[in-house]
Amino acid sequence: MGRSLAYERANALNAICPYFTMFPLEYPLKVLAKHKGEDVSVIDPFCGRGTTLFAARKLGLESCGIDSSPIAVAIARAKLAQVNPQRVLDLAESFIRRFPRAAVPSGEFFNRAYAPDVLRSICAVRKALLSDSAETDDKVILRAAMLGCLHGPTNKTKGRWSYFSNQMPRTYASKPDYSVRYWKANRLRPPAVDVLEVLRRKLRLLSSEAIPAVGRVTDARLGDSRMASSLPQAWRDFSVVVTSPPYYGMRTYVEDQWLRNWFLGGPASVHYGNDDQLEHAGQDIFAKSLGQVWKNMARSKAKSLDMYVRFGIIPSSEVDAKELVLNSLEESGVSWKVVSVRSARTAAEGKRQADQMSADSKASVEYDFHVRRQ
Repeated sequence: MGRSLAYERANALNAICPYFTMFPLEYPLKVLAKHKGEDVSVIDPFCGRGTTLFAARKLGLESCGIDSSPIAVAIARAKLAQVNPQRVLDLAESFIRRFPRAAVPSGEFFNRAYAPDVLRSICAVRKALLSDSAETDDKVILRAAMLGCLHGPTNKTKGRWSYFSNQMPRTYASKPDYSVRYWKANRLRPPAVDVLEVLRRKLRLLSSEAIPAVGRVTDARLGDSRMASSLPQAWRDFSVVVTSPPYYGMRTYVEDQWLRNWFLGGPASVHYGNDDQLEHAGQDIFAKSLGQVWKNMARSKAKSLDMYVRFGIIPSSEVDAKELVLNSLEESGVSWKVVSVRSARTAAEGKRQADQMSADSKASVEYDFHVRRQ
């Protein structure tokens, strides 16, 4: 297998923040390439970190995305922004100077996760971003870069740090009690990193010069794709849907991103219970819930509507992923023609979603569906 597109410099913007269950860039690029040159616009109702939006932008296609996770939306918006690394760095520095006494969360986790000066700088940027709701490209890029640097592995080489935190995973935040126990047991102390230097290392890889300036950052929005209200009239001209719904059995996308959620204004602790997502109480309930999304997509005013779906299940779920999606299409009450169903092999291949799950998990099988509204 060739080198993944994720490692190419031209796609560094798409990797601005590592994210649990990351969607491979190869899939939306391959699908959307079929429609390049056509008068189409694209939507992803489970946009996650915005890979479909990034792929559409690379091909010069208009796109929009919806996700129920504020973390996902914050990252996805960066895929639609114009990047000026120096302006973003200058903005971060001005925020740190402006709010030197920003409130700092208390508790053993934060004391052990970040060096005191590092935490003060993080909180200064956090306060500044939360103080002004107006979105600009520079603020969107800064927010996503901060989220991407907020936690991750520590580099033993001084001056080569890529993350602000003590030793942590980079794609999700381990729970506070577990983290504290781990740091104590391994006698790990938070690194005294230079926040601006870490950001500089992140931003120097980014450029939007070779990417078409398509769309606006607000074309990624927070919402529940099951609801008609998440799809305003102005958005209903899309003719292509490219998406990867949450794995069946995955209920804690927001909770597993609790530290990034705190940076976006959420609580400084884990709170379980995100109602704005698919229901996982059983296969029939999940299919009905997913069917509501497909019904909402069928509201498109375009003459034709092609929908491309990559779907899998977590390895511990004894579920037929193919049957579950076909049932959800039937539950939508919409007449869909199944154009093709193909195996995407396993989620351990091609940097697919299960790469970010636990190392001892058995890889699940994913399927690629192409359906068309009749």
